[in-house]
Amino acid sequence: MRVLGVVAFVVAACAAAMGPAHAQDATTLKKEMLGQWELSTTERSKTCVVTLKGDPAGQGFKLELEPACKTALPFTKDIVAWSVRGLDIVRLQDTTGEAVIDFTEVEAGIFEGLRQGEGVYILQDLAAARSMAKSMDQMIGDWSMVRGNGQPVCGLTLTNTEAGPDNFQVFLKPKCDSVIAQFNPTQWRLERGQIILMSKSGDVWQFEADDNAQWRRVPDTADPLIMLRQ
Repeated sequence: MRVLGVVAFVVAACAAAMGPAHAQDATTLKKEMLGQWELSTTERSKTCVVTLKGDPAGQGFKLELEPACKTALPFTKDIVAWSVRGLDIVRLQDTTGEAVIDFTEVEAGIFEGLRQGEGVYILQDLAAARSMAKSMDQMIGDWSMVRGNGQPVCGLTLTNTEAGPDNFQVFLKPKCDSVIAQFNPTQWRLERGQIILMSKSGDVWQFEADDNAQWRRVPDTADPLIMLRQ
């Protein structure tokens, strides 16, 4: 019994010690969230600027949605406040305090939230989001695919023409390598620093930028496939 009493005391002491740390985590997150954020679909085909404030508002804190939000993202009409729930959940909530959408951080300054039946949405620092948009604009145009030895094997054009939710049209030029022609990508998007190419059959190729400003297909192979901006 004495041993059990000591164990209980240690567990209670640990819980007490952890409490303030957890509270501090939530407090820090609240401070970090103050400011302007972009709420968007995963590839920013629909966007909305949200300003999170520290003033109390009902069961949370005040926020402002730009007027265009309700048109771009209709569910935002129900959002009246925001709060931090638990240790790491950022909630955009309705008048009753219920979640319209909950976000969790997946990368520094980037939060993801899921609405059932609709899909994933992104909450990102506004300045960073606009920088990403500029990067995407730079992707639009003609590209060449080459092998690791520099031999050209295909030409393609990335466009900003929408081709379904958050994807855009891509066109192959004539005389592509048979492997690429068989893959035959029809859509593309920029996602978390990768160029994603997708075929009609659902196959996906991913390319990451390397230190030479080239985009290499991942995972890497002994005979790499590289995309070069023309």
